[in-house]
Amino acid sequence: MALIRFDGGVRENVTTSDVVAEFTRQRPRLRGIALRILGSYHDAEDAVQEAWLRLQRTDPAGIDNLEAWLTTVVSRISLDQLRTGAWRYEDLSIDAPEPADDGIEDGAVEADEVGAAMLVVLDTLAPLERLAFVLHDVFGLSFDRVAPIVDRTPEAARQLASRARRRVRAVDVAAERTRQREAVEAFLRASRDGDFGTLLQLLDPEVELRADAEVVAAAAPQGDHGAPLLTRRARGADAVARIFNGRARETRWADLDGWVGAAYAPGGTVYAVYSVVVRDGRITRIEVIGATDHLSDLAVTPSAERHLP
Repeated sequence: MALIRFDGGVRENVTTSDVVAEFTRQRPRLRGIALRILGSYHDAEDAVQEAWLRLQRTDPAGIDNLEAWLTTVVSRISLDQLRTGAWRYEDLSIDAPEPADDGIEDGAVEADEVGAAMLVVLDTLAPLERLAFVLHDVFGLSFDRVAPIVDRTPEAARQLASRARRRVRAVDVAAERTRQREAVEAFLRASRDGDFGTLLQLLDPEVELRADAEVVAAAAPQGDHGAPLLTRRARGADAVARIFNGRARETRWADLDGWVGAAYAPGGTVYAVYSVVVRDGRITRIEVIGATDHLSDLAVTPSAERHLP
């Protein structure tokens, strides 16, 4: 059918089923790129799904390197999401004077620094800064590969990533992870205790909750046994507090691929995870993920503490 470069090399006579299989193999990495650009599991899945739809509409014969094509498409979809959303920052001028970079390509941040730090600096980064930093520092793409994705020269792409890197490195990661964990623990404790007033204090007035269809369906029959009263979407501190008030007794804080959140993992098996975003001491977003394929992509480490009813 076509000659396409896959991750393992060039293959001839590629069929539609080969392309589908390769997309499936690439999907966890693509979701990871979108997640770190957008900061949302559900938005990241939307970006990956849109990339799949575009792949279906594209003649494989016109794709030279499928891995590179998918990376570019997911990155640009994520960039479009940032630019069309409620974004308050403009791309910084690439012509602005730059201080000396600390190592350029060798100066990439350590992977375990990124999770907690990115939650703090994400909203201070212009879209192209996010994109260049994530692709280079987190996923190891050279600036020659990043440049066409961000539509800049390699040197300009390096400068974009450098600006983001300085903000990430300015974060006290250990202290920030502690603050995030304490906020999650306080939220879970207030949920279990039915402390509605404390829940309202811990939640941002405009907090948003999103849950996937699988976890909503799984939680519904367990409502009488203390499961949160999940819906696909809820907004506002009062609405979200009512969903968790007196519930989530078996849920505890967890590490989710370097991000602080929570997990429902009775007996050590993870059935659902909660991605929690904390800003200025208050929870601004909770995303509940229960889809099996999503959970299998995540490295989830629940705390050893077990909370009983």
